[in-house]
Amino acid sequence: MEHFEVGSVFYVQDENDQEQELEVLGTMEVEGSSYIAVGFVEEIEKQEETGDIDIFFLKVEEDGGLLEIESDEEFEKVSSAFGELEENQE
Repeated sequence: MEHFEVGSVFYVQDENDQEQELEVLGTMEVEGSSYIAVGFVEEIEKQEETGDIDIFFLKVEEDGGLLEIESDEEFEKVSSAFGELEENQE
């Protein structure tokens, strides 16, 4: 997962063709697949004021491409794994 490191920032196009700036908040391997947790940079910068950000999980393909997690089962596995990692870091 050399392309994505915690703290790195990249851009994606949303469904309205607007460019969105995302920051990598975490990386993890789950059942042999690579995933990243990301948040919108704008929300992260405002986190001190609001105390809350939305976190999204993306699957990293072997070629470095990103895929949305489509199944609820896969999302639950990844979300749970990231939650455990976060708890262990505290």
